[in-house]
Amino acid sequence: MRFAHLRRPESDIPVLAVIDGDGATLVSDLVDPAPATLQQLIEGGDDLLARVREAHADGDAPVHPLDGFGFSAAVLAPPVVLAVGLNYAAHSSELGLKTDTAPTVFTLWPNSLTGHGQTTSWPRALSESVDYEAELGVIIGAPAKDVTAEDALDHVWGYTVVNDITARDIQFAEAQWSRCKSFDGFSPTGPVVVTADEIPDPQDLHIWTVVDGHRVQDASTGQMVRPVSTLIAHLSRSLTLRPGTLISTGSPGGAGYSRDPQIFLRDRSTVTVGIDGIGELTTHCRILD
Repeated sequence: MRFAHLRRPESDIPVLAVIDGDGATLVSDLVDPAPATLQQLIEGGDDLLARVREAHADGDAPVHPLDGFGFSAAVLAPPVVLAVGLNYAAHSSELGLKTDTAPTVFTLWPNSLTGHGQTTSWPRALSESVDYEAELGVIIGAPAKDVTAEDALDHVWGYTVVNDITARDIQFAEAQWSRCKSFDGFSPTGPVVVTADEIPDPQDLHIWTVVDGHRVQDASTGQMVRPVSTLIAHLSRSLTLRPGTLISTGSPGGAGYSRDPQIFLRDRSTVTVGIDGIGELTTHCRILD
């Protein structure tokens, strides 16, 4: 199944919906009491998801045209957003950074989360070297602590698309990476979260980016240095991965910083990152003078 947080034009309050093609079915029309957010649905466990799935399959609930809604972040209030850097060899090399013996892990701040089709803006005085990064997002379902790589995917609830937008000048000026990637709106997610049963192999997905009509990243998640299962197992050794945790798993080669000439997101740029089997996530950019 595919879930999204949608917004009606007259309201800023997101509603949780099942997405099927160009239609949306509100989860509040499927079960009562209904989870208001994806986080509540995940916390409701397998039984709640099964009830939603069964009610949706019955086909009795109204279906609304998707074009009547806007998208909020696919993941609204996760317990934490963990990001993994340098997880594709080509990207590590193009940034001139070494892939370490253990994953490079940092957090993304919740103010950075935004949705498909939204506008992300930042002051020109703060950075004119803002880059794109297409990433596979992994959402934890069952709590994971000290899990093995063999069992790790059993703890995954679903997958989404993440654009890990980055102010490169700040990234290379500071010892940590959270701030350069956590400006308001710098972590678009969505447009949907796809349940894990629809993605049999997270290492067999085409991942790509288009900036202003030009394809700039084109790779496979099979090129990860450490696959999703290994990342989950590694992280779970030091902390319990709680239901709803979002893990952004790194970006392939083709970042704008390393291109010749460099490509950075400009005022009125449009960037779309996509993963086959999940969807396409578009962000509009504005630079404020």
